[in-house]
Amino acid sequence: MVAKTFGSAVSGVDANLITIEVNVGQGTSFFMVGLPDSAVKESQQRVESALKYFNYRMPRQKVVINLAPADIRKEGSAYDLPIAMGILQASEQVDFPELGRYVIMGELALDGNLRPIKGVLPIAIEARKQGLKGFILPKENAKEASIVNNLDIIPVETLQEASQFLMGELDIEPLVTDTREIFYHSLDDIEFDFADVQGQENIKRAMEIAAAGGHNVIMVGPPGAGKTMLAKRLPSILPPLSLQEALEATKIHSVAGKLGKNASLLASRPFRSPHHTISDVALVGGGGNPQPGEISLAHNGVLFLDELPEFKRTVLEVMQQPLEERKVRISRAKVSVDYPANFMLIASMNPCPCGYYNHPEKECVCGPGIVQRYLNKVSGPLLDRIDLHVEVTPVKFDEMTSTRKSESSKAIRDRVILGRDKQKERFKDNPEVYCNAMMPSHMVKEICQINDGGKILLKTAMERLGLSARAYDRILKVARTIADIAGSDEIKVEHLAEAIQYRSLDREDWAG
Repeated sequence: MVAKTFGSAVSGVDANLITIEVNVGQGTSFFMVGLPDSAVKESQQRVESALKYFNYRMPRQKVVINLAPADIRKEGSAYDLPIAMGILQASEQVDFPELGRYVIMGELALDGNLRPIKGVLPIAIEARKQGLKGFILPKENAKEASIVNNLDIIPVETLQEASQFLMGELDIEPLVTDTREIFYHSLDDIEFDFADVQGQENIKRAMEIAAAGGHNVIMVGPPGAGKTMLAKRLPSILPPLSLQEALEATKIHSVAGKLGKNASLLASRPFRSPHHTISDVALVGGGGNPQPGEISLAHNGVLFLDELPEFKRTVLEVMQQPLEERKVRISRAKVSVDYPANFMLIASMNPCPCGYYNHPEKECVCGPGIVQRYLNKVSGPLLDRIDLHVEVTPVKFDEMTSTRKSESSKAIRDRVILGRDKQKERFKDNPEVYCNAMMPSHMVKEICQINDGGKILLKTAMERLGLSARAYDRILKVARTIADIAGSDEIKVEHLAEAIQYRSLDREDWAG
């Protein structure tokens, strides 16, 4: 007899429906075909042990399992449960009248319990798209799958529960979650607030501009000046995630297995802070079984690189293309997948190896040329993609001990949202561009026009400060954002002046 059920294979951040066909006939062998990897092939031992635990039997006949379509590679242990259900049906030990109406996924323990799996959200989305009735899966993954409506989410803890439900002997109520209510209720949850930061008003202002225009930022300052503290608070002033953005981010974390137990839709913007020993593949994604890297896990959020010059040169260079294209393509001999990577880059670094170059009180002990060599670890092309260069100075004692309440993240976010609203209106006919930082050069000339006074100021600044030519477009983009925050339709001289001061690393005499 032949039994059919459905599973799924995840590719990138999407899923493909897999038909699992089981045939039990004459003979004594066990075959699994359809490009299974080692983890899938090993399911025979797990399935046999789980079946015996609940007094079922593994057929001592010829068992052929086909995973179709046969040209898609099947990876991981999540096919255990559908294979077990197919064997029970094909060997006529049970009768599952609705077996073909559900996607079934789950890893079996030897005692028949189910362990959680990765990539549940894209699988649930694909199941609904294919018109299936429901999704039978481990209980710990059920909340994540319940994000998808119009699909029966059936949480089970053991092989026995799945079997009894499909036979109609056990009534399991589909899990229903009001995703929108949970999502909108969690939008204003702020873990780190700018109200906790005393002083550093100029850095807070730079962060506000970065958030409003989607600009990348690099902070340069001595140790202990508050660079990391400020970076961690940036997500709290970014505009709240839209439901679509939250779904995109959740899919990536689901595929990477980063959501954890009983997780639901992500309501806050991701903040990723990898250590500087990270490899190229871990940052951009890849591997034998391609997985999303840190830049994709930071999609619609913030990627924070602390101590930027300590990262390997190759790691920083592979990030250049994703910064421009907002996605990364991972190509291997047998597979090619795309992962979204639309993130804000926030970097920090010391001004020199000892950390005290340009410090107002402590003396730098680095020798001649050491400072420049240290700064040169960060390549020009990467700096070219960072709009704001901010010098961070230590907080004075009077500011640290001040009882004056600092401005909250909510107040700053309100101004950021107003700036973003102006940009949405401006770029409504360009779906690929939705913030000032994403403007291509031809659009900068059209949108960021300046008056004669502004042209004189910009020319003077470039000549006197030794600003490089690549700073020109960046200054105009940042000035446009500053004007948006101020509610101005045109870029004024004061907006340009403020933008110019955020290009410190472009000055040819800096650390010279």
